[in-house]
Amino acid sequence: MAKIEDLRQKTDDQLADALVELKREQFNLRFQAATNQLERPARVKEVRREIAQIKTLQTERASASAEA
Repeated sequence: MAKIEDLRQKTDDQLADALVELKREQFNLRFQAATNQLERPARVKEVRREIAQIKTLQTERASASAEA
């Protein structure tokens, strides 16, 4: 699981790429859960939380650039 400090050091492009990868993983996890093939159910929550952290950072950066 990515720490918020690690995410803050990434550029906007890196965050966008990480978000795409996490959404892809989230889709795959949902698919596995639907077919009862999920090995680590806790990973669903971890991925959801990481997506939220990235979106929060993107929002913070967008509002900071709008103020400047």
